[in-house]
Amino acid sequence: MSGKLSVVGIGPGAQGWVTPEATAAIAEAEDIYGYGNYLERVSLSPRQRTHKSDNREELDRARAALARAAEGARVVVVSSGDPGVFAMAAAIFEAIEAGPQDWRRLDVEILPGLSAMQAAAARLGAPLGHDFCAISLSDNLKPWTIIAQRLEAAVEGDFVIALYNPASRARPDRIHDAFALLKARKAPETPVAFARAVGRVDEAITLTTLGQADPGLADMATLVIVGSSKTRLVERGDARPWMLTPRAYGGGA
Repeated sequence: MSGKLSVVGIGPGAQGWVTPEATAAIAEAEDIYGYGNYLERVSLSPRQRTHKSDNREELDRARAALARAAEGARVVVVSSGDPGVFAMAAAIFEAIEAGPQDWRRLDVEILPGLSAMQAAAARLGAPLGHDFCAISLSDNLKPWTIIAQRLEAAVEGDFVIALYNPASRARPDRIHDAFALLKARKAPETPVAFARAVGRVDEAITLTTLGQADPGLADMATLVIVGSSKTRLVERGDARPWMLTPRAYGGGA
């Protein structure tokens, strides 16, 4: 097969965070598939064909892109952030696994991007300086009981927790459920950050504590970081404090 499929991470928003590798792959593509909002963030030429789809149509998008690549086209699937983190890489390989045998012989590459978790951490200081985990609060593809079990395990392990997909119009309550669970198990002074639309014009950072946090601040454009027992704030006078999880678990240098 002469076709090629590239799954490209375009980062969380800022154009400067798109890698040269991703830019080159997009420029070489004949057909580009993606969620409409993500396609609007990339520069395309008139010769390129775009295929927009809704954010919940990941598997259909993956199948369509694979079918086009199997016809011999150079295809790109655009993914926000990093395609391997709660994004399109998994959908592509799920589609390959369940699809025609020919798809397994396609030239498929995953091009990494800056994740929302990394971008938020850079704005905040060093909240991911020690062990951390990432948990999606979306219960579209897994039950809430599993999400709650993983949150409890993260608290037990004293990880810094990055919460993806905290709330949407269809499921506004899960972030409230998550914070109720966390507040029952962690100290109220635990630092918490709401990092919304990092790298975009409407970026907003809210730094607070678990006891004072308003879960209603979160939407689908928000990445929430909940500190471990060792995470602390480095005060800076009138400027927003830096959020630090020190490298040594005891808190020393």
